Amino acid sequence: MPGLKKRKYDYTLLAALFLLMIMGLVILYSTSAYNGEVKFHDSFYYLKKQVFATLLGIAAMFVMAGMDYHIWRHFAIPGYMIAIFLSIAVMLFGSEYNGSKRWLSLGPFSFQPSEFAKVAVILFLAYLVTKNVKKMGNMRTMFLIMVSILPIVGLVGASNLSTAIIILGIGVILVFVASPKYAQFIWMGALGCGFMGIFLALESYRLERLAIWRNPEKFEKGYQTLQGLYAIGSGGLFGRGLGESVQKLGFVPEAQNDMIFSIVCEELGLFGAGFILILFLILIWRFFVIATHAADLFGALIASGAMAHMMIQVILNIAVVTNTIPNTGITLPFISYGGTSVVFLLLEMGLVLSVSSLVK
Repeated sequence: MPGLKKRKYDYTLLAALFLLMIMGLVILYSTSAYNGEVKFHDSFYYLKKQVFATLLGIAAMFVMAGMDYHIWRHFAIPGYMIAIFLSIAVMLFGSEYNGSKRWLSLGPFSFQPSEFAKVAVILFLAYLVTKNVKKMGNMRTMFLIMVSILPIVGLVGASNLSTAIIILGIGVILVFVASPKYAQFIWMGALGCGFMGIFLALESYRLERLAIWRNPEKFEKGYQTLQGLYAIGSGGLFGRGLGESVQKLGFVPEAQNDMIFSIVCEELGLFGAGFILILFLILIWRFFVIATHAADLFGALIASGAMAHMMIQVILNIAVVTNTIPNTGITLPFISYGGTSVVFLLLEMGLVLSVSSLVK
């Protein structure tokens, strides 16, 4: 873009990110070694797959960071349409795992389209808000922008409620950032609560999760929640020590996935878990700084979308693990096992780095 010049990347963001990834891989191995040995006769099974995805994601991140982020303005609408198409494909042809149909299988590889949808929605909304920036004080414009993402929210939410909540949250925060009037968000909040209430009532298993959340000891499905809470409680201030968790030995089912934070608390204690949360706070802070210093609104909205994504996902995961909210099946960024998740998270980081490297 004319009038813009390059500067160095945000090294504070990069340092926090790489430290988080390294800690994530160490914690993942510690948590998943037992399951890997029992299921696949290879204690490094999960680690090897995660390292491959991480290296792929890092390469993609630096490619993305080296590109002018304005290029993606032209792909915002096609990217959103692809996200909708992939979400429909999951409903029709998706692979089911642990009772959830969230994956598309391509030979030996599986792909979770909902992770792509998060990045696609950030770019789509950044483009849409920038295009209508002069009308953002108009309630009708804000309403239409939010309605435009409801198709992907509904499609993703059919099998993955937590991701649908994240996408809806990203939408609200981006519209909030660009809007000159704040009183209108009271009405938007009321509409959002109404939409979520209807969405929860459509499926009986969602209402069952509310009952399990209130009394996990009375339901068989509350077992995972209770074991996770036992892990957190037994860790104390300093933890049992890295690799010394008892709950990961089959007591917390699939501990390397959504419930990994409970094992972090058990092995590293309150101080170790607190350090990881500080790294997340540094990431969120740098997203905010990058957004406020961005060369234009499009860049500011990309950084704000990444900030919203990271903030909502971390809060939801920790809230689920501590039973503050009902179980929604959400991973902890860069810590939980998941190749698709880490690749698209790093692509998102590349977008933010690209925004941080361009100034007027």
